[in-house]
Parts: sequence; structure tokens; C-alpha cells
Amino acid sequence: MYDDDIVRNFTRLLARQGLKIETGAKVTGFKSDVGGVPSPRSGILTAERDGKKLEFPADKVLVAVGRRPYTDGLGLDRAGVQLDEKKRVKVDAHLRTNVPGIWAIGDVVAGPMLAHKAEDEGVAVVETIAGQHGHVDLDTIPWVVYTSPEIAWVGRTEQQLKQSGQAYRAGTFPFAANGRARALGDTNGMVKCLADANTDRVLGVHIIGPMASELIAEAVLAMAFQASSEDIARVCHAHPSLSEATKEAALAVDGRALNY
Repeated sequence: MYDDDIVRNFTRLLARQGLKIETGAKVTGFKSDVGGVPSPRSGILTAERDGKKLEFPADKVLVAVGRRPYTDGLGLDRAGVQLDEKKRVKVDAHLRTNVPGIWAIGDVVAGPMLAHKAEDEGVAVVETIAGQHGHVDLDTIPWVVYTSPEIAWVGRTEQQLKQSGQAYRAGTFPFAANGRARALGDTNGMVKCLADANTDRVLGVHIIGPMASELIAEAVLAMAFQASSEDIARVCHAHPSLSEATKEAALAVDGRALNY
């Protein structure tokens, strides 16, 4: 789901913090005894990669292997509600199931398993029931990773655009060149803006750095109104502020960044 540039930056910054990243390894077990002596506070995590056994000393192991929809035991089969191959409730564009009067939202339907997405879906369902025009655009749902530094993004990644064959232009701007980030002493990261090569419509924005979870809201709003990178670039942003990095990234799409 992450843009490749963000992954490279994030990996480098985590390594600088002292974290060691091991990818492509399958965890095979955990031994809670070290040297034959049981210990409640330490152990050995065992793994395997390319046929080679790996061992990692560990005090704690956090297992986070993804999520699945919680639809078991809800009696959906008795109600006649259809599920898909991933046990998610099948819904139409207005979140209606195949059974009249039954709607579904949130983690049990397709789309990102995010609280704010579920909230918007709940509002949309109530609006539709009330005869209004409830709608949720899954393409403009913001994603956030609450690490240090934070990661946030909306829309498509550069690799997705390449795979689809869509012509695009990209602009990036580092927080190292942002006055507010320098004043905060937090200059790690960057803002990346992706726009259609022909229409300049914003296709995705990716941020890694200070307050990324807050900065992404501007990009979401821009995409919701089908704004161009030029639109973002021409909006006056307060100085000094972190949001200037978003403006600069939009300017960089056309090679016109002011401060880098």
C-alpha cells in the first residue's frame, strides 16, 4: 500500500533509530527458555528465510499479521445476507445488502478497515435512509501510520500509476528545507505529490514526517474537489508552517519549487 519512496525513507529513518528490519522471513516459533532455563521475561524467536534458520533474542513479541472481517456468529446466514469469498458482507454502492432493510458498514464490508471510513459509511447510510444522497468515496480515504515519523497518504502510489500505464508527473519536497520543521528540530521526511500528466489532477499525496496525520487533510480535500497540483500550489499557505511543504511539493510537480 505504501509508495516506494516513502518505504525507502521510512526504512532509513528506522535504521537510524536503531531498529533492524528483517523481511521475507517466516516466523516458526518462540522458545521461552534461554540456555535451558525458563524465563518469563526473555526468549528466542525462531524464523526461516530461504531455507536458512534464524534466531532473534526477544523480551516481547508483537504479532500483527493483519485483520479479517468479524462476521462469524452474527446469524447472517439465517437472515440470508450474502458474503463474499473473504467473508465480508456483500453490499452495493449504497451499502445495502441483498436483503431489503439490512445495511452493512465498516470492517465487515470491502474497503480499508479504518475507523474514519466506517464513520463516514454510517453517516452515508443514515442519509440514504432519510432520502438524501449519502456517499463515500473510497479513493479519498486517508491512511495514517502513527509511528515516529508519521506516515500519511491518500490516493494512488507511484508504482500503481506505473502498473496501470497512466501518465503522471511527480513532485517532492523535503522537510529539511521547511522553516517550521527546522524550528521544531524535526526535519526528517518529505511530501510527495502525484498528478495526471495531461489534466494535472492530483492522483495521490504521500507524506512522511512531522504531523503527517494532520497535513494529509489538505490533500484529501483537494482530491475530493478534483483539484490540480496547480490549485494547491496557488493557495497561500502560512509561513512558517509545515503545510508549506505540501505547497512546495505541488509546485515541484511542474519543477517550480521555491525553496529547494
